[in-house]
Amino acid sequence: MNTKALSSSVLVAAIAWLVLVTTALEASVVGEAEALLQWKSSLETQSLSSWSPNETKCLWVGISCNHAGSVTQINLPNAALHGKLDNFNFSSFPNLTHINLSSSNISGDIPALLGTLSKLTFLDLSMNQLSGPIPQEICNLTNLAELWMPDNLLMGPIPSNIKKLIHLTHLMLSNNQISGTIPEEVGMLETLTQLSLYINRLVGKVPPSLGNLTNLQGLYLDFNELSGPIPKEIGSLINLVELGMPGNHLAGSIPSGIGNLTNLTYLYLYGNNLSGSIPREMWNLNNLVELSLLDNPLTGGIPSAIGNLTKLERLILGGCWLSGSIPTKEMENFTRLHDFDVSGNNLYGHLPKEICKGRSLERFIAFNNQFQGPIPVSLRNCTSLIRIRLQGNQLTGNISQAFGVYQNLLYVDASNNNLYGELSPSWGKCTNLTVLAFSSNKITGSIPLEIGQLSRLGMLDISSNFLVGEIPKELEMSSSLLRLNLSSNQLSHVVPSQLGRLSKLETLDLSANRLSGPVPEQIGFLSKLWLLSLSKNNFNGRIPSNLPSNLQLLDLSHNSLTGEIPAQLGSLLMLVNLNLSHNMLSGSIPSGLGRKESLVSLDLSYNQLEGPLPDGIAIERASPEAFQNNRGLCGNKKLLHPCYSSSTGHGPTHKFVVLVIVMVSLALFLIIGFVGVLYFLKNRKKCTERKAEETSNEEKDIFSVLNYNGSDLYNDIIRATEDFDEKYCIGIGGYGNVYKADVPTDHVLAIKKIHSFENEDVAAQNAFRNEIQVLTQIRHRNIVRLYGFCFHEQHKFLIFEFIERGSLASCLRSHQGAVELDWIKRVKVIKGVAHALSYMHHDCIPPLVHRDISTNNILLTSNFEACVSDFGTARLLKPDSSNWTTMAGTYGCIAPELAYTMSVTEKCDVFSFGVVALEIMMGRHPGDVIYSLSTSHGRNMLLKDVLDQRLPPPLDDVANEVILTMVFALACLQEHPQSRPTMHLISQELSTCMPPLPGERSTINDILTGGGGRVRGV
Repeated sequence: MNTKALSSSVLVAAIAWLVLVTTALEASVVGEAEALLQWKSSLETQSLSSWSPNETKCLWVGISCNHAGSVTQINLPNAALHGKLDNFNFSSFPNLTHINLSSSNISGDIPALLGTLSKLTFLDLSMNQLSGPIPQEICNLTNLAELWMPDNLLMGPIPSNIKKLIHLTHLMLSNNQISGTIPEEVGMLETLTQLSLYINRLVGKVPPSLGNLTNLQGLYLDFNELSGPIPKEIGSLINLVELGMPGNHLAGSIPSGIGNLTNLTYLYLYGNNLSGSIPREMWNLNNLVELSLLDNPLTGGIPSAIGNLTKLERLILGGCWLSGSIPTKEMENFTRLHDFDVSGNNLYGHLPKEICKGRSLERFIAFNNQFQGPIPVSLRNCTSLIRIRLQGNQLTGNISQAFGVYQNLLYVDASNNNLYGELSPSWGKCTNLTVLAFSSNKITGSIPLEIGQLSRLGMLDISSNFLVGEIPKELEMSSSLLRLNLSSNQLSHVVPSQLGRLSKLETLDLSANRLSGPVPEQIGFLSKLWLLSLSKNNFNGRIPSNLPSNLQLLDLSHNSLTGEIPAQLGSLLMLVNLNLSHNMLSGSIPSGLGRKESLVSLDLSYNQLEGPLPDGIAIERASPEAFQNNRGLCGNKKLLHPCYSSSTGHGPTHKFVVLVIVMVSLALFLIIGFVGVLYFLKNRKKCTERKAEETSNEEKDIFSVLNYNGSDLYNDIIRATEDFDEKYCIGIGGYGNVYKADVPTDHVLAIKKIHSFENEDVAAQNAFRNEIQVLTQIRHRNIVRLYGFCFHEQHKFLIFEFIERGSLASCLRSHQGAVELDWIKRVKVIKGVAHALSYMHHDCIPPLVHRDISTNNILLTSNFEACVSDFGTARLLKPDSSNWTTMAGTYGCIAPELAYTMSVTEKCDVFSFGVVALEIMMGRHPGDVIYSLSTSHGRNMLLKDVLDQRLPPPLDDVANEVILTMVFALACLQEHPQSRPTMHLISQELSTCMPPLPGERSTINDILTGGGGRVRGV
């Protein structure tokens, strides 16, 4: 009886419990539907029409339920929801395991309540517009296996308690604005197989704890601001298939442990500051499909072991400072190769003959090396080619036999080599070609008419050859031409009027030929033309009055042009450079030309111009030489004789008196000048001796402060650096390393220890002597101070003042340093460099060219004063010297003419200054911007998008100085050296920033052409 009663009680209790559970479940089910409908009402979507109270929610689009009818999955990718997550009641979904809202136009913050979904295993919010920080509460999702949030606007740090997500296999946070460091705790997520953090704002070092992630297959840290070395622990990731760390500030050597990653197929380390040689272990990664080490200061050569990488499809070693020959025979094993890039190194020897053995090669890039011999024979039949870049080598051979017909080819450049022969008419069959460049070779014959069939051709550059005959009128059919350069050939006859139909043409250079006849009026139809150079020909007649309104550079010098200068030139609002010298122009200078504020360079010399110089800023900027050797120019400036008004004279008598006065004045001037020269020659030796004595006394004063003789100082430097121990090294250069030496009496010195002159390395010895010679002759506040030197048989070094903040490059690479280097300080640094170069170019006798101006060679004092350093490649421009030299300089900062012709002028430094000034303003190397300046897209880039995004936009007067600096930086990057301003002009203009004019300039094109820097706003 008792047993039966007990059984009845249990049964009743069980039934009651079932009723309660059923009621609760029904309430939960109702709550989920209501929550979904409430969220739907907050959205703008039209794609959730099936979500209706009249339908069971488990049948709604994107909704999945369990057997009890509770929602377990929400799958709405690409649903165009247009809303936020704020109104989503996450607490109503206790059984939710899967959420996919990718590409659904979700915005706003990620709600902290998302962390209440305790059963969630999959979360994909990628490719939306989510903003704000990643909430800490998301780390409460301890069952989460995959977390996808790439391609949003998330910011703030990665939560440190992410270590709680112990089941996580995918952590995908790429392409956001996440900042801070990579938490060490990420290394505790031992189940991770994919870690993607690329394109964020992460700083600091790559944590060694990542070496614990032995299940990792993909590691992507691309394009952040990470610094320090690649941790050797990376070698423990034996399951890694893809490794990407490009576009950071990583330094040090590539760890040899990478050779342990035998499953690796993709390795990207390009765009860092990695040094040392490529570890030999890397060549054993025989599963590698893609390898890119582009733009790292690596050393050493390419060993024959590279032939082990038989699966390679992409080999990118451009700009790595590599030297030696390449193993051509072993590279013939690369039958799968699509991309081959060894550009910008110091490689020599022959290129691999069978580089296209697999008939799959698409990009063959080997420019700016020292390769010799013929173009590889396999390229002739390599129909897969899309891009060929071989310029800047010493290649030889007949160009008509080196290339074939390529239906897919877009770009070919073999300029600056020793190729000969004639251009093949077959180029007209490469119908997709956009760039054809063979400048600076030994090509003969005429220009093939068939080139006019290339309707997509954007650039044709066959300048500096030995081409003869006429310019083909068929070129008018190349309707996409943007740049046409036929200069420095032997082309003759008249310019075909059909060129006026090239409506997209932006630059036209026909200089240094034998062209004759009048300048075609049809050139005025080229509305987009901004560069026109017809100099050094036999053009005659008048200058056309209808020149294109967009012209920035106009060079008609060294012709036989007659008539007056058209007044319409004064209305060319964008004109920056005008050269009409060495013609037979007559009449007066138009007044409008003198008032042109945009005009930076003007040359009207060697004509028959007369009358007074007009007033205006363009005349003030011009040098006196710009007006010399004219018939009757006059004025009270530019070394011209004064203008005399005929109204105050008395006919012939007055003219005679004036003539006598002029002749007497000239005689007195010559006599005084002659006496002055004699006096100068007599006293030159004394002055030189006195200067040397003053310099010697100055150096003695320095060392008397240090209170050491040479021997004691040498020993103290050795002790202070512990015999040049690596821990004191603060910089690495091509000819030597720099060490910090804290010697007694509290003086800190910078010691540049020269690399050993192995095998009588003449270049290194010359560089050492050069730097001593140069630095002992110059004194300037913006040039690093040389205290002394040592030429000991064991150690050879230079002794400099220690510059506190180190290199400008390291400051720009650091997020904290870049922020501290605000716009005012950046302009100050650029001005300092300009002052230093102006002093070197215009105040030193003979002038001095640095040749390696880069942010690595600019040091910053404690108060952000710039000091130019590293004169190992400097060259004195002596009047009796040819000023030709071997290659020197920093990759990416070298002027085009120095890279190709080795002709050293001050304008080489001007180009490098432009690159450096842009790099300071942009916070990164401006390579892409420099390249795109010739395109309409590049010239219409918004200035605010080009400037360093780590700083707020400059305002008011600071903005005016920033824009003026950009004006001159871009002017320095002109392709033609003579078109670049002098450093004297730049130094003066930057020191006296003109007040802003009304208006606004917001694009690169605007500041290049529209305001000379005197504008407000960015």
